[in-house]
Amino acid sequence: MTAGRQLALDLPHREALGREDFLVSDSNAAAVAAIDSWPDWPHSGLVLVGPEGSGKSHLVSVWRQLSGARTLSVRDVAGDPQALMAGAGAVIIEDCGPGLDETAMFHLFNAVERSGADILLTARTEPRAWGIGLSDLMSRLSRLPVVRLEAPDDSLLLAVMMKQFADRQLSVDVSVLRYLAPRVERSFAAVRDIVARLDRAAIEEKRPVTRALAARILNEDEGETG
Repeated sequence: MTAGRQLALDLPHREALGREDFLVSDSNAAAVAAIDSWPDWPHSGLVLVGPEGSGKSHLVSVWRQLSGARTLSVRDVAGDPQALMAGAGAVIIEDCGPGLDETAMFHLFNAVERSGADILLTARTEPRAWGIGLSDLMSRLSRLPVVRLEAPDDSLLLAVMMKQFADRQLSVDVSVLRYLAPRVERSFAAVRDIVARLDRAAIEEKRPVTRALAARILNEDEGETG
């Protein structure tokens, strides 16, 4: 191992995922307002749409805490709907989209309606883009309001970057944040990636996160794609 460096272990860090930790801007205000409006949801459901890393998982966590919802994946939907809904007053189905089991989803919707539960679906695209062939399922999906998380604007990107560093207990000068913000892909996934890499580099090299370190990490990206 090179002198002056130490092994950066892949130890987990705790992200703050409460409602008070969710940063609001024009790009996500509608989605936040929709989650906050529960339990006064029309048709007792909602579809939350946005790209990977847009904040869907955070809002799902917020709603789970509010509602006590049971979380299912699209693969879980193929199980017995009565068993899936047993004792659940609310349910979350994550990562919906093309290729889902339409018959199983339809039966689950029926079980949800019979139990009087609320349902939150997450997806990258709106239901009309899923290629649903089962008209009864499409009818039920069409009743649900769709709210979208847009790509983060400048103020939100900077704030999320600051929060990501804070979640890792890293103190970073605002000049570093302002240097990074216009140079990373405009997505929360990209922000998480660059913050994680800077955290790792700072641990390995026993140094703070500086603009010089940020520039080097970004230049390594350019070298890989050049």
